[in-house]
Amino acid sequence: MQQLGQRARQAARHMARASTGAKNAALLAIADALQRSEAALRAANDRDLAAGRAAGLDEALLDRLLLDARGIAGMADGLRQIAALPDPVGAVDELRARPSGIRVGRMRVPLGVVGIIYESRPNVTADAAGLCLKSGNACILRGGSEALHSNLAIAACIAAGLEAAGLPATAVQVLEITDRAAVGLLAGLAEYVDIIVPRGGKGLIQAVMQQARVPVLKHLDGVCHVYIDDGADPDMARRIVLNAKTHRYGVCNALETLLVAAGEAAVLPAIAADMAEKGVELRGCERARAQVPGMTPASEADWYAEYLAPILAVRVVDGLDKAMEHIARYGSAHTEAIITRDLGRADRFLREVDSASVMVNASTRFADGFEYGLGAEIGISTDKLHARGPVGLEGLTSQKWVVLGNGEVRT
Repeated sequence: MQQLGQRARQAARHMARASTGAKNAALLAIADALQRSEAALRAANDRDLAAGRAAGLDEALLDRLLLDARGIAGMADGLRQIAALPDPVGAVDELRARPSGIRVGRMRVPLGVVGIIYESRPNVTADAAGLCLKSGNACILRGGSEALHSNLAIAACIAAGLEAAGLPATAVQVLEITDRAAVGLLAGLAEYVDIIVPRGGKGLIQAVMQQARVPVLKHLDGVCHVYIDDGADPDMARRIVLNAKTHRYGVCNALETLLVAAGEAAVLPAIAADMAEKGVELRGCERARAQVPGMTPASEADWYAEYLAPILAVRVVDGLDKAMEHIARYGSAHTEAIITRDLGRADRFLREVDSASVMVNASTRFADGFEYGLGAEIGISTDKLHARGPVGLEGLTSQKWVVLGNGEVRT
């Protein structure tokens, strides 16, 4: 692991000075290599799938592990999209003249070495590598042991693309070590690794946080809320709530708790009917159950729950202040939305709700790097420092102060 870190640090220095053209050439070469190597990639993936079935992985995990022709084409297309994005490295913002004669600004620079720890999905190997390369970083990738052969086959394509573009193959290193101790070692390489990004379940992220000696870009839970405000359009409310909850269940930006102003509680039977058609179980407070008698009583634990399943907690509240109090107490600072016709209350919600993404009259499912115009994302951060929300290319850079002078001295 020490040698891995040393190689990554050396590669990071090379990547920091790499031109946009060289980085784009590498991304396009990797995309081509992935499509040329489809047979080898699928053969490697077949080995992982066979091992997963033998180990008793459930169908949902096997589905995430699958790498078929469509998935390989998707990885290649994703890399081409990253190549088409503007390069953030070297951009200077807010260059201002000072009375002394100097000009002061901030330049965007790579973070250096990014460690990424993830599970199951082999496409993350290509996505993470592409984002790190375009942002001028080196990366060390530690995928799940269940996808080892797939990840190593993708890594071979990445190395070939880097070398074709004249960049060091060690700019992207995929761990061949399946021992879980490697996770702790990677998170502790403070001399070589600048930031760790864990992508996976809450258990993985908590383990990384406990062992890390470098900053961790993370979110633990996605307890997302939608609040239906007094006077909200009921048809809009139904449409947004249905999409936010049922578009996909097992994602961090799915709706988990619905809050409804007491004056709008009459919309709940229609929402309950929409959810019943999708097989969603509702768990509600006493006032919610007064509107929908068949609703399961909610417990205190339900307000904290990230179900990632067809279950929705429902609470009737006495207006905007009580909705925001609920979110502050039970939320995970991921994504919250208000459905309202009142611009003043919309503005208060945007200003006062302390989450990474706050929305007005839109589904929480939009909390995504692609939907935000980032092209792709390395993950979602609920931290407040450096990067917050979907983390794309800019989130994998930092800023340093630059001063341009013409012989000025301080007096």
